[in-house]
Amino acid sequence: MHRRAYVLLIGIAALMGSLAVITAVSLNKPLLDPEGSFLGPSWLRLPLIITGAFALDFVPRTLYLSKLNPALMPQIVKDRWKEHWTRDRITLVVLGLVCFYITYVSYRNLKSFLPFVIATKYDRQLHALDQFLFFGNEPAIILHNVLGEGASAHLLSTIYLWFLPLVPLALAAWLVWSRNISYGYWFATSQCLAWSLGTASYYALPTLGPGFEYSYKYAELANTASSALMESLSYGRIRIKVFGVQDAVQSVAGFASLHCAITLLVALMVQHTLRTRVLHWIFWVNFAITVVATLYFGWHYVADDVAGILIALIAFYVGGIASGQKFDRRGLASHPTTTTSSVPVDE
Repeated sequence: MHRRAYVLLIGIAALMGSLAVITAVSLNKPLLDPEGSFLGPSWLRLPLIITGAFALDFVPRTLYLSKLNPALMPQIVKDRWKEHWTRDRITLVVLGLVCFYITYVSYRNLKSFLPFVIATKYDRQLHALDQFLFFGNEPAIILHNVLGEGASAHLLSTIYLWFLPLVPLALAAWLVWSRNISYGYWFATSQCLAWSLGTASYYALPTLGPGFEYSYKYAELANTASSALMESLSYGRIRIKVFGVQDAVQSVAGFASLHCAITLLVALMVQHTLRTRVLHWIFWVNFAITVVATLYFGWHYVADDVAGILIALIAFYVGGIASGQKFDRRGLASHPTTTTSSVPVDE
């Protein structure tokens, strides 16, 4: 039997890793860990993440069910291990985390190498498109006038930056707690697809984004965490591109918006795999506000957001097919084919 999701997950990670290595060698630049020294070196971080996934499942559950009675804890742990942590679950967690980690680290390095591979930028063209779509107006300025530039800026900044913890938390949630194993493969595969397609889009149409290329248009905004991050990224790009700093990655690239792609992907997964309507609303609203925030702060042009949405839809569908989902004619529902080790299977 041909396990499509295994092949796709490993294939994406291998391709992204190979491209990152080849590009680094050709540019004579080192491959770097994008998160620096957080949780120690790379070889130590992945085992820590996997261990953390196990602990996150066992510790709160054991403490709650035992009511802090030490005598009851061993049996609770044993029962949970037998019931939930089957070979299929362990394979999913380890394979999903390893492939995502390789894909994401490669994405960050390839994004950092972009200015040294392609010098051309298309900010002027996408900026002109924005003005055409809004009848000569700037979408960001319209949003500033409608929403204001004070309290709304802080709210939008908070939602926008929630993306940073959302990525690993969402991945861990579907890998560790999805009752249907195929859902875990679906999300992990779709995530890796989205990051790899996003990397390809950076090289297909390189841009900085309006907040970097036309920073003076955003000077009146309140000083938020989002604006501080933009300033930090701009300074980091200058250090690497102009001054030749080798021990850091630059993270400025506009097309396409992976904030839109990943938040939409999460919303789609919640809609199709969870039954709680409150969660449906929360993640759809999170996606909508993120789209507004990308334009409001100048992280992206309208075309960037549209491309990010397309990436999410492609990744969601392809990841679903690879993991054994069956979509109806309208594509509005999925039907998992199994929950066992035979998923994902192409018979």
